[in-house]
Amino acid sequence: MKTKFNLKTIILSVLLMVAGSAAFAQCDKTATFTASTTNYLNDKGAVERTKDEESVVTFNKKEVNITTGGSHELTGTVKTYTCNWATPYKTGKTVITTLITDGGRDMNATITIEGKDGKVTLTFEAVEMPGKKIQLQADKFE
Repeated sequence: MKTKFNLKTIILSVLLMVAGSAAFAQCDKTATFTASTTNYLNDKGAVERTKDEESVVTFNKKEVNITTGGSHELTGTVKTYTCNWATPYKTGKTVITTLITDGGRDMNATITIEGKDGKVTLTFEAVEMPGKKIQLQADKFE
């Protein structure tokens, strides 16, 4: 009996390590977040306006690239990067701080990508835009 219990414990431990490694490995890869609607929020988190436009956000531990409306591009170098996904692209969170450039204008931004209840959202906040947030809900996140 004792050998059977130990074998089950070992197998369970290995499966948990593999699952944990898959979630961690996801954090080391480049990810792409695609949305079809942009919500502009006020300081209370209420939607002030919504714009139908495709946004594509590509990021990794070193850089962020945001394209909206097919032609407006923002690029940034990552300052800090925290990533914790229990279920890759479904449940978890990535927080990126970056100095992002928007047509020659630099902004100190925090980008939070969060998966909860089967939905993945991206929230963009910049020090230079106090009281305003931009939020996207993923149509596709990989």
